[in-house]
Amino acid sequence: MVIKKYANRRLYNTKASSYVTLEHLSEMVREGVDFIVLDAKTDEDITRSVLAQIIFEQESRGQNLLPVAFLRRLIRFYGDQMQGFLPPFLDMSMESFSKAQDTMRENMSRSFGAHTPMAAFEDLTQRNMAMFQQAMKMWAPFAQNMPGMPGAIQPLTPSDSEPDEKDAQLSELKKQMASMQKQLEALARTKG
Repeated sequence: MVIKKYANRRLYNTKASSYVTLEHLSEMVREGVDFIVLDAKTDEDITRSVLAQIIFEQESRGQNLLPVAFLRRLIRFYGDQMQGFLPPFLDMSMESFSKAQDTMRENMSRSFGAHTPMAAFEDLTQRNMAMFQQAMKMWAPFAQNMPGMPGAIQPLTPSDSEPDEKDAQLSELKKQMASMQKQLEALARTKG
């Protein structure tokens, strides 16, 4: 695909017959669309400077991808005797990094399915909490029948007991529920 750059700095996509911006070109690069940029007047290939301009725009928006130390080292290579070795080395390094990134994405996708690792962890936490609550419900009848067991829930019976005894039972039940709620919250915090 050929993009022409005019003297007024406008970029023209000759294939789509429309003007484009640096943002459009940036999106095309992310989508894997190959293009060259030619100076409309001289037909000189200025792709490298336009791509560098896209990087500059991204960096100036706060999307800092290039560390300052890297940029300084890069500038030092201009005019250096080793300058000719750097472009193929950087190209090879980026290609290797890109392949490793693709492999990592595939592995993460296989491990966690369509979820992100954090979403998968949240799902696991919710399932664990549901199982814990289900287990608590299953064991509650046994705990009720074991007097003196710590945290045992003593059933309230509609008996002829005095109001003070009912209030004491209700108060004890509230304390036990508050204690269980604190334990559940602590578990949720440690899982999250």
